[in-house]
Amino acid sequence: MSLLIHVLACCFGLGSWVAVNGLWVELPLIVNTLPEGWELPSYLTVIIQLANLGPLLVTVMHKLCPGRLRESAVIYSVLFIGVLACVLLAFFWDETTVVAAAPRSTVFFILTLFLALVDCTSSVTFLPFMMQLPANYITTYFIGEGLSGFIPGLVALAQGVGMAKCVNGTQSSGNLSEKDMYIVQTQYLQSNFSTEVFFFFLAAMMCISLVAFSALNRLPRTFELSTENLVPDTDTVASVCSGLDNPGVVTDEQNSNPKHHSEESGQARPQLAKPGHSVYQLAFIYFMVVCVNGATNGLLPSVQTYSCMPYGNLAYHLSAALASCANPVACIVALFFPKRSLVLLGVLCLLGSVFGGYNMAMAAMSPCPLLQGSALGEAIIVLSWVFFTGTLSYVKVMVGVILRDESHSALVWCGAAAQTGSLLGSAIMFPLVNVCNLFESGDFCNTKCPL
Repeated sequence: MSLLIHVLACCFGLGSWVAVNGLWVELPLIVNTLPEGWELPSYLTVIIQLANLGPLLVTVMHKLCPGRLRESAVIYSVLFIGVLACVLLAFFWDETTVVAAAPRSTVFFILTLFLALVDCTSSVTFLPFMMQLPANYITTYFIGEGLSGFIPGLVALAQGVGMAKCVNGTQSSGNLSEKDMYIVQTQYLQSNFSTEVFFFFLAAMMCISLVAFSALNRLPRTFELSTENLVPDTDTVASVCSGLDNPGVVTDEQNSNPKHHSEESGQARPQLAKPGHSVYQLAFIYFMVVCVNGATNGLLPSVQTYSCMPYGNLAYHLSAALASCANPVACIVALFFPKRSLVLLGVLCLLGSVFGGYNMAMAAMSPCPLLQGSALGEAIIVLSWVFFTGTLSYVKVMVGVILRDESHSALVWCGAAAQTGSLLGSAIMFPLVNVCNLFESGDFCNTKCPL
């Protein structure tokens, strides 16, 4: 029975962020079809920030009407919406409508908003539900939540990417065939399986999570709820890892579960007590939180296409898929090698910023970045994205652990600072990409770069 509950808890955690993570790793195939093209990621970053209204609404409901919001009903609703949105994406993801005399991916954006609402809301509903189970199942849930980013990355790697080739075509310039012009067109070969199949895979993952939750919700509540923190460091790191995509997760979970918070304050806090940090140290920590989340959730994702696509579809595909895998790997590293030194975290933050600066510089140089057309250039941009994501993910985890041990209010401000950074990053980049047109897209076959 215990093993079955562990399996169910892991499967339940899979549904937390699998949809949004899946969208990001599938972008290398989507951007070549939808009319927004290379601007598409900048739209997604804004949509995901708008989706944080979901957890905000749940938190407000918990505050205004404590005990009246049925957690199980909310979870059933969000999981069902997630399954339905993934299935609809499989059929209609490439449908467009004309808005302001230009084709727009309206259906894709609307369904993406629903998926983002599902994943963001899961952060403040799934974990409070898991608190009803003994503490040793919480870690298993976090493993499943980490796999929600790792598995889509692996599936995307297996899917491959449509390699580009140049083919001759004709463009008519009049009624006479003699005036037809020969042009070179970019043609993308088929991947190992289609985008539709990938979205059905995401729907299957959401279904697995829904079935697992239904089974967990039907478990008899005859066992005594555990208040013992069996693996203090592991649970602390894991709970912070769960907030990487929605930084308010731990804060909102504790706000919505005052009993857990009081128990933690009375029991776990003395075990984890650390000397308090000075005002200057806390200011430095919050500054890191704003900068790191602004970079990883807003600034850099908005221009990943401009940074990677000039090197080819394969470079973009590997960057997106491996970076998605680097996030949970960083959590695992933090699990076994937790380092709380602010000096070390500052150095890692600076190192991650160097990788991020290189990625941004290549995006600014698009469509002719450094070492374009060489295997070395492709390898550098892929590794730069992986190390950027992995390094700053580790910093986010350890900063969250430090502030969790500092005080509950410190963690509240951590969530606020993280959301502020993410919102600022998205708000800054969207007009730069879509209004000011500071970043230039290119074409694999027709872009001529100086040697």
